Amino acid sequence: MFITSPCVVSLTWKLEDAQNQLIDELESPVEFYVGGHDLLSKVEAELLDHAVGDELTVQLQPDEAFGDYDAELVFFEERSLFPKNVEVGMQFDGVPEGATTVGMPSDLIYTVTEVYDSHVVLDGNHPLAGLALRLSLKVHKVREATPQEVEEGSVSEPVFTLMQTAPGSPHLH
Repeated sequence: MFITSPCVVSLTWKLEDAQNQLIDELESPVEFYVGGHDLLSKVEAELLDHAVGDELTVQLQPDEAFGDYDAELVFFEERSLFPKNVEVGMQFDGVPEGATTVGMPSDLIYTVTEVYDSHVVLDGNHPLAGLALRLSLKVHKVREATPQEVEEGSVSEPVFTLMQTAPGSPHLH
C-alpha cells in the first residue's frame, strides 16, 4: 500500500541539524496519521506515494519546522515567582502567575534558559526554532485509517504537538 491521505504510517527517524549533529532518534516505529495534525506539512508531502521499506531524507528550513527564532518571546521574571528548585530546562505552560511582563502569549510552553539569584529567564521559542534540520525517515508500515482517526485527524497522543505561537508560525512542542 502506498502512502496517501488519509492513512496511517509507522515510521522511525533520525533528526539532525545542518551540521549533522544528532538531535533525536526514534528507533522503534511510531504511528502517525497522514492528512491531519500528526506530521509537519513538508514531511507529510514528502511521504506521499512512498511504501513500506522506503527511506527518505527531508530537508526542513526553520519556517517548515519549528519556526524562526523570535527574540521577543524571551523575557525574565522575579525569581520569587518560581519554585525554589527551578532550574535550566524546566518548562512552564504559559506565563507564570504574578508575572509583571505584559503582552507575552499565554498559550505557549516557556523554557527556563537561565536562573539567577534575582530573576529567571524564560523563552517561548521551541528549542529548535531557527534551525535548519535534516529528517531521515524509514517507512515500516502503512495502513488505512480508522473512522475515529479520520474524525480526530490523529492516530492518538502525538510524539510532539504543533502549537501556534504567533499567527502563521507553527512550533512543535
